[in-house]
Amino acid sequence: MGPVNIGVVGLGTVGAGTVQVLQKNGVEISRRAGREIRVTHAAVRNLESRRACSLENIELTVDAMSLVHNQDIDVVLELMGGCEHAYDIVISALRQKKHVVTANKALIATKGNEIFDEASKQGLVVAFEAAVAGGIPIIKAIRESFSGNKIENVEGILNGTCNYILSEISDRGCDYDEVLAVAQDLGYAETDPYFDVEGIDAAHKLTILASIAYGTHLNFESIHVEGISNITHADISYARELGYRVKHLGIARRQNDALDLRVHPCLLASDQILANVCGVMNAVKVNGDAVGETLFYGAGAGAGPTASAVVADLVDVVRTLTSDPLNRVPHLAFQPSELSSFAVTPIEDTVTAQYLRLTVVDKPGVLGDVTKILGDEGVSIRAISQKERHMDASAVPVVIVTHQVREGSLNRAIAEIESLAISVAPIVRIRLEE
Repeated sequence: MGPVNIGVVGLGTVGAGTVQVLQKNGVEISRRAGREIRVTHAAVRNLESRRACSLENIELTVDAMSLVHNQDIDVVLELMGGCEHAYDIVISALRQKKHVVTANKALIATKGNEIFDEASKQGLVVAFEAAVAGGIPIIKAIRESFSGNKIENVEGILNGTCNYILSEISDRGCDYDEVLAVAQDLGYAETDPYFDVEGIDAAHKLTILASIAYGTHLNFESIHVEGISNITHADISYARELGYRVKHLGIARRQNDALDLRVHPCLLASDQILANVCGVMNAVKVNGDAVGETLFYGAGAGAGPTASAVVADLVDVVRTLTSDPLNRVPHLAFQPSELSSFAVTPIEDTVTAQYLRLTVVDKPGVLGDVTKILGDEGVSIRAISQKERHMDASAVPVVIVTHQVREGSLNRAIAEIESLAISVAPIVRIRLEE
């Protein structure tokens, strides 16, 4: 059979990395796919920019749509990022009868339902392994390897930037702003880090994993999202004293007929596996009723790991070019007609233990006032500790770890405590996963 011609939209870090892998390992890749795979065209923003890959035999254009409409191209790799323009590219490619591979988690999380509907209508494949956790084959594992399981929960460290920042705060004793600046200098964080540090990136990834794990339509808006920008070295230090480490987790959990979907910082016991995943690495834990607990660990970003996932998807697509569309692996693991719409548990009804850091006036009776308010809302205290007062300060930190409590009850207690004159700063809270 003849070669498969590939058009790449975007030759940035991931695009150039993908071309490099295809060029370096082309013989092995073709042996696996059964046909030669060659990049013939690429769409870029600037024809004059330097590229981290060879452009030999690749025709460049600044018009991505002309690439999509080129009848000589069989598969389109969308590696440009963003949503609106990327969506137009992907939909147009599908309507031109071209399979698509993408690493764009925001696109899949927010527009995936429409994209997969169009792909199914056209009898085509949209592959997106690289959209979650870089080089870790977590989508393929949940979608295919765990087909015989009822997935109980999926949870993990899904954003390397957040994990690096929390790890460095813990190891170096610095505060958030200082570590963020270092992360930006090293290229681990964007100039505008909002999507990473406020949890949006992790929520996009959790949306995809939850949909595949539970056979639901993609529903990014339903996820409760919190970032790490209010986490200080003091919180991490106090947590360590209590035997915990702070990690930013994405959590998807089945609860009877509803799903618990949330992204936020968590306290994990220091002997847990996820608590010991450090730096920019990602890790995802999947618990199935038949297989039990499994762990996937690896690099979650970067040219090489992400390109590895893109090329793996590309090989899968090439293998399916001549197969019956009705007998391919479904995009979201379950047959499209069998996708359901689970209710999502409101965050106010979530039940977890919690870490609280209060900053209160240092005078007699304060702890009594605080514990009474917590008790009135049914909040049971596991541990409480008043820390040393900072020099020249009139207030002291008080750390409280609760037993499991309904979020709504704790919210009311926190609001009442913060309204008192004795409370001089907003209460910091971190949920505890056990």
